[in-house]
Amino acid sequence: SDTMEYNGKYMMENNFEYTKNVLHFCLDRKIQMMYASSASTYGSGAHGFREEPACEEALNVYAFSKLFFDNYLRRLLPQAQSQVVGLRYFNVYGPQENHKGKMASMIYQMYNQWKAEHKVRLFGEYAGYGPGEHTRDFVYVKDVVKVNFYFWEHPEISGIFNCGTGHAHQFNTLAKAVLNHFGSGELEYVPFPEVLKGKYQSFTEADDANLLAAGYDGGFTPIEEAAEEYCQLLDKTGGYYVYEG
Repeated sequence: SDTMEYNGKYMMENNFEYTKNVLHFCLDRKIQMMYASSASTYGSGAHGFREEPACEEALNVYAFSKLFFDNYLRRLLPQAQSQVVGLRYFNVYGPQENHKGKMASMIYQMYNQWKAEHKVRLFGEYAGYGPGEHTRDFVYVKDVVKVNFYFWEHPEISGIFNCGTGHAHQFNTLAKAVLNHFGSGELEYVPFPEVLKGKYQSFTEADDANLLAAGYDGGFTPIEEAAEEYCQLLDKTGGYYVYEG
C-alpha cells in the first residue's frame, strides 16, 4: 500500500501477481471476491473520475499496478461465474490504521502532530492550489465497510466501482477539524516536496453514479462529524475500535 514504492518488480509481484493468484483461486471455486483498487488509477483527474479507461492514467508505480490488475479483471469478467468486485478507494481514514506508518491518513498524522507539538502541518501551494487547498474525497472507514457489506450481500453484482463520498474537501478542512477538537494549536504550511512533483493528485472526487446504480443507498458520514468521532476514538483508545457488543 506504499504509494511511494519505486521498485516496480516488487510492486507488480505484490499488487498484480499476488492478486491475480487470489482471483483465479476464487474463480475456480466460485468464491466471492472483493479487492482494493484505488483512486490513484485516475492520475491527475483531468478526465474525470468515472470507472472507464478514458479517465484513467497512472502517475506512479503503485497506480500502474492497480490499474494493470483492473484491466486484467475487465478481460475476464464476461466469463466469470462468481462475483468479483474491485472497489476504488478514495482517501480512507478512521480506526485501525495505526500500523500504516506514513501511509496512514492525514487526520491520523495531524492528530499525532498536535499531540507532539501542538501544531499540524500541511503542504504549501503547488500546481495552482494555495496552501492546504489541495483536495481529496475523504471517506470514513465505517462507510467503506458499509459499501463492502452491500456487495457481499449482493453476490449477483460484479465490476469495478468507486468508493468515495462524491464530495471533495480541502486538507484545510481536516486540519481545522483536528484543531477544533483540541480547541487550540497552530496550522503550519511546509514547502511542497520536490519528490512528489508530477506524481501528486491535487484533486480527487469520486463519481458515484455506478455505485448508486448498483443499488447502494447507505450514504456517507459528513466529514466534520466523522473527523470528530475519529478524534474522540483516538483520545480514548489511540485509534483502535473496540467492539463492545
